[in-house]
Amino acid sequence: MRRIGAVSTGGGSVAGTPFGRLLRALRLTRHWTIEELAEASGVSVRAIGDMERGRSLRPQRGTVTALAQGLELDEAAHSELLATLRAGRPAAQPSVPQASPYTLPRGVRDFVGRHAELNALRALVQQSVTEARTENKAVRSPAPVAVLSGPPGSGKTTLAVRLAEESAPSFPDGTFLIDMRGLDVQPLSADQAVLRLLGAWGVADSELGRQSAEERLARYHAIAAGLRAVVVLDNVGGEAQIRPLLPREGGLFIVVSSRRTLAGLEAVHRVELGALTPEDSASLLRAVVGADRTDAEPAAVLAVIELCGYLPLALRVAANWAATRTNWSLQRLADRLTDEERRLDALSAGDLRVNTAFALSYSRLASDTARMFRLLSLLPGADFSVPSAAVLADTSLPAAEDLLEELLDAGLLTASRGDRYRFHDLLRLYAGARRRAEDGDEASAAAKARLRTWLLDTAVLAGRWYEPDHGAPPPAPGRLVALDDREQAMRWMKAESDNWLAAFREAVEAGEHAKAIEVADATIWFSDHWVSWGHWIEVYKSSAEAAAALGDPVREASHRNNLAGAYWIGERRHDKAVGEARHALAIAEKCGDVTQQAWAHHHLGGLHALVDDLSPAADHYQRAKELFAQADEVNGYLAASNMTIRVAEKAGRPRQAVAAYDEVMDLLAASEYRDRIPPNVRDSTITFATFYVSFAHLNQGRWQEAVDALRLSRGQLEAQGWHERAGTAHLHMAHALVHLGRFAEAETEYRAVLTMADLVPSAMLDDARAALDALAAGTPSPPTRFV
Repeated sequence: MRRIGAVSTGGGSVAGTPFGRLLRALRLTRHWTIEELAEASGVSVRAIGDMERGRSLRPQRGTVTALAQGLELDEAAHSELLATLRAGRPAAQPSVPQASPYTLPRGVRDFVGRHAELNALRALVQQSVTEARTENKAVRSPAPVAVLSGPPGSGKTTLAVRLAEESAPSFPDGTFLIDMRGLDVQPLSADQAVLRLLGAWGVADSELGRQSAEERLARYHAIAAGLRAVVVLDNVGGEAQIRPLLPREGGLFIVVSSRRTLAGLEAVHRVELGALTPEDSASLLRAVVGADRTDAEPAAVLAVIELCGYLPLALRVAANWAATRTNWSLQRLADRLTDEERRLDALSAGDLRVNTAFALSYSRLASDTARMFRLLSLLPGADFSVPSAAVLADTSLPAAEDLLEELLDAGLLTASRGDRYRFHDLLRLYAGARRRAEDGDEASAAAKARLRTWLLDTAVLAGRWYEPDHGAPPPAPGRLVALDDREQAMRWMKAESDNWLAAFREAVEAGEHAKAIEVADATIWFSDHWVSWGHWIEVYKSSAEAAAALGDPVREASHRNNLAGAYWIGERRHDKAVGEARHALAIAEKCGDVTQQAWAHHHLGGLHALVDDLSPAADHYQRAKELFAQADEVNGYLAASNMTIRVAEKAGRPRQAVAAYDEVMDLLAASEYRDRIPPNVRDSTITFATFYVSFAHLNQGRWQEAVDALRLSRGQLEAQGWHERAGTAHLHMAHALVHLGRFAEAETEYRAVLTMADLVPSAMLDDARAALDALAAGTPSPPTRFV
């Protein structure tokens, strides 16, 4: 006997998938034929039949929504239909961000039109390729730069990505895209773009962190001169933002997109984009909807493209809406666009024609999909992942992925790199307008706070992977991202850096002082592994001010010490770094915190040593050691002792340097400290102690002792990303081996330097080549003084 209220299937067994059986049952409940459901939903008779019979294994979610709207299902029934569709799919796994966030995103499959513009750009590509192959640098022209300008929605980024994709075979060193975020309150600076590109080109983070902005820019141009690559600088706000990045020579081809013409840039090739031609507009509609349908209704095609203002973004959104409703005529699409145009009496984003297409697609979204669309306007970053969307909508990963895929099908989102998504600026504005109109301030604030909490909590978990004796976070079955090792933590921190930094700024602005301090505390050790990020000064300045606001002088001194390091490492601002270290020392002395006094003296010692002011440097390091000993802080004591080795050697006191080295090694061997020194601190201490003491051996002519020390340190320096110091170790070891008459071994070490061509300064490479030439000529003359 049937249960009362159960949906009748008409009796008998039904073939197909559970989704197909449920769809058929819902149709028969209304006593409809497939043809009647097709008319109501816009989905073709054949597609519905295939779904009911199980021949369509994974229908698009937009198609399911169209069917639900045609069946006039309530929200519960619609959710049941979607849940049945989702059943049987592999369970979604915690997201692991892609390692390289600056490679080219995926372009659209159905690109059409822009023939004149593409031909002009292809000619520039050919010019770039030809120039790169010219052997005589004296006759080379500057590397060409293309500037694509035009109104929002005109397809600038799409065209730039298309050009880069089709040109990729001519540029073997890769294709890259940097979103300059020119419309943001804090757009990307030229130096930040340089850092991102150098990192994408393989320059070690530790090296970038030790260079000034001027040195990084020089390195950028030196590498760019030898690269054959395409770089898209997208969404540029003004000339100053990119002028330093324009190549001087070589095979780097730069494509710039901007709403402005950037008239202040000289010697660039400008391509202005406006609306598409009627012919190209019709071709775009045909590519998305299908030739059979467009060719059958030429008058409707003309009406649709006119209603969309011939703008690619509006056309694509409208065409994607029609593509899902295969059983409806294009005239029906034109009529609905006309209705929307009449209904809209105010603009929230862009041109009325763009808004009309957006409103039509938005009005046909299921309620949960429409809510997701509105909430996504709260995301601060240029792109985002499924977990962030799941947190915003307070739903599961599989459900969030379904909602995002429906928005992708509707043309309201675009695919980015890997498993990430992007919002067009106009769509973000439109979504924000709908959110303000429909959700209200309270719901928006709750969603934003939910996202901020998750981003910052995840940043804390990921950052703490790098703390000594901390490691992996505790197991959590419901965690949305995989953080099972350091590499996963690093990938998440980098991929979501724009989003978690924005969340950090929101917390600071909202007066969430404890959270700002927690994030800064958790990322102190992590910052040593991403020194080139460019925002650590902001983070530690904010956390120091938060500690001051809470009346916590120990925390304030700690974060001002970190800020001192960030000023030097991040920007080479010696005066600012010294000022913050002295500020930290004064605060720590006033509140009586010995450990932070020691770290302040440690920073001041390093800052004096960097400018060869060696006597004060030695005094500060000695005072740091005394205070660390008083605080029983063995790891700080080791750090100060290590630097004492280098300062003593630079000051011409090699015996004192060797004595300091012996003290470090004895302390590491002492049983009472064995469990108090984390493995990574122990390894790093040994590496740098042996590297620093090698200078003392070299300058005393103790060649074998120098070789032994350098052999121990060189591999670890490379493994830890200190490539310039590793190159120095190879070079100095080679010189010592020559002094010992071991020429074959020396040649191997000199050649090891040359294998690091993209990682070490050119002067070091020149020294290695000159030494190899002298060896080959039988006239080696290695130096006797080493600095």
